[in-house]
Amino acid sequence: MSIINRIAEFHEQMTEWRHDIHAHPEIAFEEQRTSDIVARELGQFGIEVHRGLAKTGVVGVLKNGDGPSIGLRADMDALPIHEANDFDHRSKHDGKMHACGHDGHTSMLLGAAKYLAETRQFKGTINFIFQPAEEGEGGARVMIEEGLFDKFPCQSVYGVHNMPGKDTGTFHMRTGALMAAYDTFEITVTGRGSHAAMPHHSIDPVVVASKIVGGLQSITSRNLDPLESAVISVTQIHGGDTNNVIPNRVWMEGTTRSFKPEVRDWLAPSMQRVVDGIAQAYGASAEFDYLRRYPSTINHSTETGIAAKIAAEVAGEARVDINTAPVMGAEDFSFMLEKVPGCYLFIGNGAGEGACMVHNPSYDFNDEILPVGATYFSRLVETVLAA
Repeated sequence: MSIINRIAEFHEQMTEWRHDIHAHPEIAFEEQRTSDIVARELGQFGIEVHRGLAKTGVVGVLKNGDGPSIGLRADMDALPIHEANDFDHRSKHDGKMHACGHDGHTSMLLGAAKYLAETRQFKGTINFIFQPAEEGEGGARVMIEEGLFDKFPCQSVYGVHNMPGKDTGTFHMRTGALMAAYDTFEITVTGRGSHAAMPHHSIDPVVVASKIVGGLQSITSRNLDPLESAVISVTQIHGGDTNNVIPNRVWMEGTTRSFKPEVRDWLAPSMQRVVDGIAQAYGASAEFDYLRRYPSTINHSTETGIAAKIAAEVAGEARVDINTAPVMGAEDFSFMLEKVPGCYLFIGNGAGEGACMVHNPSYDFNDEILPVGATYFSRLVETVLAA
């Protein structure tokens, strides 16, 4: 592993930032304390600080002469999860937890900012983008809508995410779709309630809802080309108040995932057809609402090639996978990649016993990879903005 010596020297400081942020998690658009820390540190490094995009977003601007510009992004928000860990830096806020490693991403980028501000071995402009509300609320989209790339133009943009289950400090990426598009849906089935002992007087929305769940599964298993990828998952069903009454109404919610835009466009009308057809067949009615959330995270070829080269310099070619399998998880960095060419990649957070996946109450970011990520970001800048 080829870690920049100066970054290795302040590994302990990055760990302290990370533990402090982990202990004080803040969820979407509430990252006030975290953004205060980021702004304070950037200012102490001598970096120009801008605040206010997407409420709690922070952008640090570091210029060194005329030249191209690059964007480096880290997410800051936590999740509404009760932490199960018992180490000293566990969450101090019950019901909130850094269960996805955004505390580590933020600390990595702060480490790179500290090094780059000290050394300035580049020519051009770095935009350090600290983004709120990645977890389901689209903070990247909001920052863009509020003028992120108008106020801070970037010719390329890069981001990283830790990946449990992959060996510590390895890199994993691919050109094209790395992560799936993420959409949500709600279905309300209205029938006619009755006494549960007299179901012939009802149009039972519970039965209709169960048939709809089964019908939705047949869309991907029987209507989609087996070589394509899509997921439809009903994740909530609510209805009724007691055990002897068939309710009037049942409400369902769920999510879809897909990679190709044409498959994503096909899902909603296909689901609408199934929902309407089953409801009509049973004499019920159904309302179907489909909300497009995050597009697929699609890496650009040139920038992915650059990222792969830097990753190999940092970790060694044998520890870089440039054709990693895409995952059905979603990421709002996708909005940035729609506007600016760039690359998003995974850094291995550790494999083996204890390496639980993100969004788990026992998860913790691996502090060993803090200097790996900071070195990657720094070498990326020094290559793209070569002096």
